[in-house]
Amino acid sequence: MHSKFMLRASLLAVSFCGPVLVTAAAPDKSVPETPAPTNIKIVEMIVAKVNGEIITKTELDHQRELLASELTKQNPTFTPAQLEAATSQKEADELRDQIDQLLLVQKAKELSISVDAEVTKRIAALQADSKLIDPEEFHRWVQEGSGMPFEDYRNNMKNALLTQRLISQEVAYKIQLPQSELHDYYDKHKSEFVRQEEVYLSEILIAPKSSSDADAAAAEKKAKEIMARARKGEKFGDLARSYSDAPTAAQDGQLGPSKRGDLRKEIEDIVFKANRGYVTDPMRTQNGWVILKVEERHDAGQAAFEDVQNEIMEKLYAPRMQPEIRKYLTKLREDAFIEIRAGYVDSGAAPNKNTSWQDPSTLKPQTITKAEVAANKKHRILGVIPRRATNVSSSEPGAKTPAPATTPAASPAATPDSGSSSSTATPAAPAQ
Repeated sequence: MHSKFMLRASLLAVSFCGPVLVTAAAPDKSVPETPAPTNIKIVEMIVAKVNGEIITKTELDHQRELLASELTKQNPTFTPAQLEAATSQKEADELRDQIDQLLLVQKAKELSISVDAEVTKRIAALQADSKLIDPEEFHRWVQEGSGMPFEDYRNNMKNALLTQRLISQEVAYKIQLPQSELHDYYDKHKSEFVRQEEVYLSEILIAPKSSSDADAAAAEKKAKEIMARARKGEKFGDLARSYSDAPTAAQDGQLGPSKRGDLRKEIEDIVFKANRGYVTDPMRTQNGWVILKVEERHDAGQAAFEDVQNEIMEKLYAPRMQPEIRKYLTKLREDAFIEIRAGYVDSGAAPNKNTSWQDPSTLKPQTITKAEVAANKKHRILGVIPRRATNVSSSEPGAKTPAPATTPAASPAATPDSGSSSSTATPAAPAQ
């Protein structure tokens, strides 16, 4: 993505309207033109323009490759034909998703939503996970794991957080679920909430550096310090990512559900009696000192409504959330400047909105009369802002100026990014 940004900058410097060509400086008109070379190579194609930002064919092709790779992992027995069919079916919404992302990030920035502190915090936690102090080594580690340069990874994280914050602020809070509806769902689906006795735990393991008594004592001291921090309210998952020596550190220390008989008896005797949120004292194991947190605990039998209320809300919330998000994105599309190249389809397009591709080379330039040129010069000398130039039906001096008409300069297509020169008034050529 960093290279993509560099590419975008170079694309905008050349053109914002179609296949981008490798070009040379403008020719000197005093020198006879030579035939254009036949080996001009298209280095990129712009597929869509969204409020001055672009989506390129390369980006869509890359997303298709990722999609095909994911489908192959999910279905290792796919034949090439099956993979192609499945990929084509899922990529129908690919351009829509790219436009969605741009619109949401743009709106979040417009509303001055900031997630910089959260991004910094997450990157710091990730670096703690990697146990790499040197920034360059850490950046290489991120690139190896994510397949993208560190700056792109960070920017993707920022955009994802901006999107989440915007949707929460502008969409989610408007969805209200009355208690009566939650109770009604519980009464009609009680069988879904019959529980086995189980407990959901998270862990932090502090392993001694060696088998020496000194290192064992140091590990125990560190474990007690972390336990105290967790009990004071620090997020257990953050502490696990930063300090745990267990493989579960990357998953915030989460162990998942355990039934009686899955754990050591001395641990079961503690966690199966504890309330949700309880943090244990450090316990000695063969690998070091372990601290456990009870994330959730279910007694055997029918769960009470109060215990499953949040679960019911999630069940009812998700089906309502997606239509509201799509409605919000449709409104963003209605208010946005969007152009899509022929042959590509936005499956989330706003009804009756024209997003057809406009080629600046087909737009007519503005013209004004010689009389208006002279008048404008006079106004500038007097410090008066001249009236905006408009198209006229005659270029003869003294011709009457009709009412202002819509021109390419007033159209959203003629944005500063479009590379079009039609946004400035062009005086008629002087009489010969």
